[in-house]
Amino acid sequence: MLPEQIKTIKDFRDFSFKEKSSEFIAIVYPVDNEETALNQLNEIRKKYFDASHHCYAYKLKSGEEKYSDDGEPKGTAGIRILNAIQHFDLSDVLLVVVRYFGGTKLGVGPLGKAYYNASIEVLNTSEILTKMLFHNILIEVDFNFVSHVHRIINHYSAIIANSEYSNIAKFNCFIKPNDFEKINIELSNLTNGQILIKALPEYKYF
Repeated sequence: MLPEQIKTIKDFRDFSFKEKSSEFIAIVYPVDNEETALNQLNEIRKKYFDASHHCYAYKLKSGEEKYSDDGEPKGTAGIRILNAIQHFDLSDVLLVVVRYFGGTKLGVGPLGKAYYNASIEVLNTSEILTKMLFHNILIEVDFNFVSHVHRIINHYSAIIANSEYSNIAKFNCFIKPNDFEKINIELSNLTNGQILIKALPEYKYF
């Protein structure tokens, strides 16, 4: 079951700082599935191919989350990056912290703090969006009732993704899932049942 709303970031951000001659580069991307997250991670690994570590975490709207220390001492990197994502209550986010080792070991405590701080700072610079879940529906109706359709879907703040006019009018709309029954009843009453309203298996966040 997908959540009714999520918080995510608008676009790519990065942030870097040095700690005892080691450089930490935090990079965050919006992602909408595991495949996108892993593809983006591979691109970062290619770009920073000479780095000592590419530690990361991601969390998706489905609740799925994953993290990696990438060779750093257990508990110092991946989970700290994920903690930063959780601190902002974000979903659909990939956060990678690239480390160039500078020759001086930081120790477990300071190392974990460096990864967490890098993650927090890059998220602090990010624009955070709240997105609502919408359900895709198809509406087919005679032209005589088009004004009714527009009035009802506007009332419920629906988003028209596509409209087609041939022998009948067809609308592809995104609506809030809880509004489906109400829209169905109101449009059926206004058109005396001369309308097709079909729920499609697609959901999107806007």
